[in-house]
Amino acid sequence: MIKLIQISDCHIDDQVMTMGVNTQENLKKVVKKLSDYEFDVMLISGDLTHNGTPSSYARIKEILAPINTPIHVIGGNHDNLIQLNTIFKDNILNSTKLGNWQIIGIDSVQLNKASGLLTKEALNDLDQKLSDSNSEYIIVVLHHPIVSMNSSWDDNLSLENPGDLLQVLNKHSKIRCVVFGHAHESASFNHEPFAIVSCPSTALQYNKESRIGFNEFTLYDNGQINWTTQWI
Repeated sequence: MIKLIQISDCHIDDQVMTMGVNTQENLKKVVKKLSDYEFDVMLISGDLTHNGTPSSYARIKEILAPINTPIHVIGGNHDNLIQLNTIFKDNILNSTKLGNWQIIGIDSVQLNKASGLLTKEALNDLDQKLSDSNSEYIIVVLHHPIVSMNSSWDDNLSLENPGDLLQVLNKHSKIRCVVFGHAHESASFNHEPFAIVSCPSTALQYNKESRIGFNEFTLYDNGQINWTTQWI
């Protein structure tokens, strides 16, 4: 059994207040809360920083320092991918194995656009990676939503070609879950044979939810996966 924590959309900035909230203090609250948890790995699904400055990446790395489990990150539309790949070079998620599970990260970020896109090359690479996997079960991670959120979220800011991605994913029976951030909202969707899960933000939510939060996943040896959102 593996315990996985997903946080997302931290939006750490050089300024104390970002989007009207203290994103640094909010992330510190999450890190403090996690000191009460036993988990095996942390996943950050994009937008670690708000403006992508080197100092903001250094700051979030400092805030996350108490986390003593492996941390895997992917970039979001607010991230500077050059800075992210430099400062978090040992944490960038391409693919990692956890027991008989594999977690695969895909880059959905477009330059200077809030919405996401997966190129034909990226989709082919993902298809090949899924075909080559010798793990029993797989989780796929990206930044952008791949389904309509059915909420106040503007779906035009989600992945522009979700159908192309789902066409690839539907070919591979090992996939148990697809997780993302970006929408600042906790939600889950049933898409047989896998689940689709949205992570809340550690900064603020875009809906009426006033709390910050993170997702906690339990990955079982038989391929079962459970999750819950923890709020602060």
